[in-house]
Amino acid sequence: MSATPQVRSQAGAPVPSVDSTTAVAPAFDFLDLRAQFAPIRVDMMQAIARVMESQHFILGREVQSFEEEIASFLGARFAVACASGSDALVLALMALGIGDGDEVITTPFTFVATAGSIARVGATPVFVDIDRDTFNLDPAGIAGALTPRTRAVMPVHLFGLAAELQPILELARAKRLAVVEDAAQAIGARHHGSAAGTFGEFGCFSFFPSKNLGGAGDGGLITTQDSTLADKLRLLRVHGSRKKYHYEALGMNSRLDALQAAILRVKLAHLAQWTRARQEHAERYRSLFQAAGLGSAIDVPAAPATEYVHVYNQFVVRAKDRDALRSFLQTRGIPTEVYYPVPLHLQPAFRYLGYTAGQMPNAEQASHEVLALPIYPELKEVHQQAVVQAIADFYSLKH
Repeated sequence: MSATPQVRSQAGAPVPSVDSTTAVAPAFDFLDLRAQFAPIRVDMMQAIARVMESQHFILGREVQSFEEEIASFLGARFAVACASGSDALVLALMALGIGDGDEVITTPFTFVATAGSIARVGATPVFVDIDRDTFNLDPAGIAGALTPRTRAVMPVHLFGLAAELQPILELARAKRLAVVEDAAQAIGARHHGSAAGTFGEFGCFSFFPSKNLGGAGDGGLITTQDSTLADKLRLLRVHGSRKKYHYEALGMNSRLDALQAAILRVKLAHLAQWTRARQEHAERYRSLFQAAGLGSAIDVPAAPATEYVHVYNQFVVRAKDRDALRSFLQTRGIPTEVYYPVPLHLQPAFRYLGYTAGQMPNAEQASHEVLALPIYPELKEVHQQAVVQAIADFYSLKH
């Protein structure tokens, strides 16, 4: 008998062989960037060659063209590219003059860069719990978190679904607060007809390779409708200098490379098609889970309301016995991820804020239950079927 082929774990590394009688899924990754690259290889290599021939690597025409194209795609007046999504958040706060003694309200259920950017400019992150169904910041909790030091609210459009912005914007206008949207996972998501990242003073995006629009490394972008704020961002991203060796403000070095801009311009032309594929995969998951009858064990995200367009950077379910399920799926060759295993208010880095377990019950419960399933555009139907079948097998064995 031939040996059972090795299958890949969440990170793509081999895991131990399983018994040959066990059904193992056709090998696939949690995210397959090689499958994305293959059909656009020629255009991509031509774009890279164009930059190499020009020998202009920092900002310049390539970056400017990308900024104009993505601003048009999003419906923003201005787009200012920078070195990363994390820097985008920091630059936005710097442009607003937020710093020591200020507070910014945000969610504890997000990547560390959200609250980290607030701390990096010297301000204090103030956490408000999430909505159980959407995983996004619960607008109902914001009013109770306001103090005289509150300067801004930073909602996150998590997993590709826009946060409930209308009550946030209304409160912000009434209290004269800025709104900085963390749209790192939500490029192309829409809310009441407009793109996530175009409602507040700033929208901040990431082009980390795993994002729906990902570069070949780090990259970020800030959108705004305000020309004065856009000009300030352009100043701050180049050390606060418009003229060589003359510094108007203390900025930072956060420029998008021309190579990244050229790559992103190629990919931007395909983003709408890739988004449709993600949405189709989400619908297929819902159908497959419904047919499998796993309602009591798996909480599948419902289709978004009509006023939302979800772009599914992640497809995240809630699962009973999540960690045991994930281990079982690994033996079946099913890759998964957990976003996020520990909410930010309980992370050691934010211990100085004084939060304790139990203060953010929805975020804390989510951290024990969430499981992200593969949903990249090139994912095959047979892979989705294997995912759901393996999950069904796990709960069948338990009962």
